[in-house]
Amino acid sequence: MQSTYNGLELPKTGEPIEYKDGQFTVPDHPIIPFIEGDGTGRDIWKASQRVFDAAVEKAYGGKRAIRWFEIYAGEKAYRQFNNWLPDDSVAAARDLRVSIKGPLTTPIGGGIRSLNVALRQILDLYACVRPVKYYQGVPSPVKHPEKLDIVIFRENTEDVYAGIEFKQGSEDAARMISFLNDDLLKGSKKKVRIDSGVGIKPISVFGTKRLVRYAIRQALEMDRKTVTLVHKGNIQKFTEGAFREWGYEVATQEFRDQTVTEREGWILGNLESRPGISIEDNAALIEPGMEFGSPAFRDSVYAEVKGVLDSIGKSHGNGAWKKKVLVNDRIADSIFQQIIIRPEDYSILATSNLNGDYISDAAAAQVGGLGIAPGANIGDGYAVFEATHGTAPKYADKDVINPGSVILSGVMLLEFIGWKEAAKLIENAIEKTIQQKSVTYDFERQLAGATKVGTSEFATRIIGNM
Repeated sequence: MQSTYNGLELPKTGEPIEYKDGQFTVPDHPIIPFIEGDGTGRDIWKASQRVFDAAVEKAYGGKRAIRWFEIYAGEKAYRQFNNWLPDDSVAAARDLRVSIKGPLTTPIGGGIRSLNVALRQILDLYACVRPVKYYQGVPSPVKHPEKLDIVIFRENTEDVYAGIEFKQGSEDAARMISFLNDDLLKGSKKKVRIDSGVGIKPISVFGTKRLVRYAIRQALEMDRKTVTLVHKGNIQKFTEGAFREWGYEVATQEFRDQTVTEREGWILGNLESRPGISIEDNAALIEPGMEFGSPAFRDSVYAEVKGVLDSIGKSHGNGAWKKKVLVNDRIADSIFQQIIIRPEDYSILATSNLNGDYISDAAAAQVGGLGIAPGANIGDGYAVFEATHGTAPKYADKDVINPGSVILSGVMLLEFIGWKEAAKLIENAIEKTIQQKSVTYDFERQLAGATKVGTSEFATRIIGNM
């Protein structure tokens, strides 16, 4: 480990967080890097750090404290080092394991396409974790926002974010289209138009399974009852559809004693409600209209029913399956309406990259928006907690922006390192402050009788409510 990064010495009174055999070891004075962020990030970070330090002091009476260490990315890094993401910043995030950041600008033109994506890929932060729940008093566009309480686990390194694209009109695009049309699609009716831009969407067994594995482990640790695989497999069968299939493989092969799939639950439930039911009748109940299918299809469903009863009939039968984590799946477009009309049916969503991007923001809108939406990017041995909103440069240095996203991301960080008492202090205090209607402008304009306060004053009131 280096003693300096970007020319700055590590705090002498702090110690790094260690990681060994799949476990983090957190000292009482951990050194935690932070990136303050671009635009409004400067205001937000100052306010958030005050809240974090106050909560840790109140929770542990000085026995624990975070030693903050600034690292650079984005505009501040470019101004000081002529580099949007200095190697030393990446090294510090890697060496010190757990860090937190504000919003970062995506550079326009050449170079790194997204600093956020770059950090995820360099550190292999394969799980984007977005908890979405309602805090009393937050203005919401839905009637019952309190019914939504989900955690989204989004695969972070593959899918369209892998960035394999060829620009329309380029030589590479022409070569790719020619290869597709003249070789792979030769003799078929399907063709790619020659004036197309072309992108490649990789989804791997490895990437899918480690994401779903992490989601199920977290479901067990958090005592969550369902894990829903979100996909568009009805259209993209060998990428999105494979994500679904590989997810079920993880559930049934690696977590067999702790999980039951939705179809397995139907089969076991049918047997319990109708003792002695035949395999054929059971199959007809889980596949309505099966009589219109081919003999081969019917035989496959019969084999599925028999296989479930033979393999888990004893271990999961007689109602035992109802106490397991239920693993099901939903089509990506359907989940948007499901979390609105039936939010209580969902607990953890495991998604591919692009689907997770969409659904995370849509879900956040139901409970107050991105202004208070926290997030984390987690890999094996590394974690970066972050604001989920943009930099809003026109509001920079005006002390008006809601710091809730970074503050609640800090709550996630504190929970991650095991400092749950400090995390709970912040959660309770931020909710109480909102209920008192002392809020930043984004909430004040939606709440009758609210008092508009600035970023720093909002933090002060949160601290006062601890």
